[in-house]
Amino acid sequence: MNISVNQFNGPCSCGREHRIEVKDIMISSRAAEALYESMRQGALSGYRSPMIICDENTKAAASGKLAKVWQLCSELVLSPVNLHADNHGVARVHQAFAEMETQAGTSRASVPETEETAASRAGAGQKEDRPAGAPDILLAVGSGTVHDLTRYIAHEKGIPFVSVPTAASVDGFVSTVAAMTWFGMKKTLPAVAPAYVYADTEIFSKAPWRLTASGVSDLLGKYVALADWRIVHEVTGEYICERICRMEEEAMEAVCQCMDGLKAGEADAYEKLMYALLLSGLAMQMIGNSRPASCAEHHVSHLWEMEVINDHVDALHGEKVSIGTVLNIGLYHKIASAIRAGKCRVKPYGGMELELIRQTFGAKGLYDATMEENTPDPMLQVEPGRLEEKLPRIAEIIEALPSEQEIVELLRRGNCVYDVKQIGLTEEIIPLTMRLSPYVRNRLSFNRIRKMLAYEGQD
Repeated sequence: MNISVNQFNGPCSCGREHRIEVKDIMISSRAAEALYESMRQGALSGYRSPMIICDENTKAAASGKLAKVWQLCSELVLSPVNLHADNHGVARVHQAFAEMETQAGTSRASVPETEETAASRAGAGQKEDRPAGAPDILLAVGSGTVHDLTRYIAHEKGIPFVSVPTAASVDGFVSTVAAMTWFGMKKTLPAVAPAYVYADTEIFSKAPWRLTASGVSDLLGKYVALADWRIVHEVTGEYICERICRMEEEAMEAVCQCMDGLKAGEADAYEKLMYALLLSGLAMQMIGNSRPASCAEHHVSHLWEMEVINDHVDALHGEKVSIGTVLNIGLYHKIASAIRAGKCRVKPYGGMELELIRQTFGAKGLYDATMEENTPDPMLQVEPGRLEEKLPRIAEIIEALPSEQEIVELLRRGNCVYDVKQIGLTEEIIPLTMRLSPYVRNRLSFNRIRKMLAYEGQD
């Protein structure tokens, strides 16, 4: 399966011209071989010092199928212990990168060279020490963390990178930004999208089910992200592109259709899941940010990752997102019911909850950073009269969402996480999570807008 990226480029009915940075995407059991051929005599053959960035687990998962590719590259293999997309992870890559660049020649990969590889390399005119010198292209062989670190370093170095997913676990493989926890604050940092994606089915379909379920969860979170985008568009006039919304909806439909096949281990189902994840990523590329794919449900995940009101949670990104999805869908439907019953009214905005922010974010030394993130306050865009006028439309948007029970059943079908207790938290954390999570990002969500609403059943 190949995704023709050109179809997403150019003028759109939304009035903007969309641009895709990825040149080609291949999802196939032949992707590893295609990558090798491209590096030998295709589009990637001009790079003289390619380097693979991976961790020990992703190397074990992919180096067999990518053995011939590995022979053409140097390698930077990170320990997976406490490896995260954060300033510490970047520092580890910087250190390893610096050590390699100071060596007279970059070390060769440890995968033994076969006679076939040696002959093909010689036939292509490649020297034994091809990977000498500073890397001029990077290959991200891994899932979310490895990709975020690689895209950030590639941006810093001004060099391209190639995406080689080892699990269908996130929708950020083709992202143009890196989602990082930066000195305690969740940040979106400048980065680059991959020039090419080679997703080999025989690699990513063998990933532990927990990683696959995380990808399913990440995609189902788009229900909330799209509802937030549409509500904010109605209330503030924020730009929206319905074509991009439809792409995200297509991705959600694809994952719902292939769930049973995934559990049966069908290669075709895994390719459909990877297609859906990459389609969601392309939707983000088209707009230039993560608005179509990330809002209130991700804010929950980000808050817990910042460890402001909780200890460290041993959970994957998608697992936390799926819980955030359930919590927000339940809350949104409660408010929609109150609107329909005439038991929801607009109240004046009281400003940011400064004392609460000081007691929570401030206790972690993040008060100033949180205030900076929330300046200007996005709630200042919300005009009370317009919000009052739009309440019926807001209820209509929410009613198009699955119910809380329906989204839980979808997550159960995929053996996904859906309850805080499954990641070691208690229900007592939920009210404060929902109150604080909007402050982790300067992005308006309905969860944040509800600070101007008084409704039946309000906590």
